[in-house]
Amino acid sequence: MNISEILAKCDHTLLSQSATWEEIKAVCDDGIRYRTASVCIPASYVKQAKEYVGDQLAICTVIGFPNGYSTTATKVFECRDALANGADEIDTVINIGHLKDRRYDEILAELKALKEACGDKILKVIIETCLLTDEEKIKMCEIVTASGADFIKTSTGFSTKGATREDVALFAKHVGKGVQIKAAGGIASLADAEDFIKLGATRLGTSRIVKIAKNEESKSAY
Repeated sequence: MNISEILAKCDHTLLSQSATWEEIKAVCDDGIRYRTASVCIPASYVKQAKEYVGDQLAICTVIGFPNGYSTTATKVFECRDALANGADEIDTVINIGHLKDRRYDEILAELKALKEACGDKILKVIIETCLLTDEEKIKMCEIVTASGADFIKTSTGFSTKGATREDVALFAKHVGKGVQIKAAGGIASLADAEDFIKLGATRLGTSRIVKIAKNEESKSAY
């Protein structure tokens, strides 16, 4: 698999609390130049970024992020606001405490409400695998499938650990038809990226693959 094929599966990401417009703009420029699947940026920059990139690049943003414990009404408002501002894709975080309490119907109802708000736009569901048991991960595969969401995603990148090969393989075994997998957090090399794709991930949340592409370009210039 060549680097262009990997880049086409990347959500080129900048979600740091201190991100400035100049940094977001640079991420958008990179996304266009390297033809990434999207850029994943804070909701406060979505309108500005969409006006900047137009139809050249998909804009992804996060809601209920990174902890997931906002109310459903708040998440739905965030989702609709982001879409109104031009977001093409939404990544949301589940209420992990509700999962621990086995409040499965409430999680499912929330995800259905978010998917209804998204309509034909992509909804990705972050379950923060590093905080879950395998039983809980499998249950979330079932709930995400039932909700109609488009992706199940491993991690926010803001907790104790990112994506693992074992978790992506577990997802691939248990998600239903039509649910795709996004691996995010800790994808540091082309080998990592290829492994996750081979295991079933169709999206990667990372900023490092673009950096690798830039480094390769700078080497070839000499």
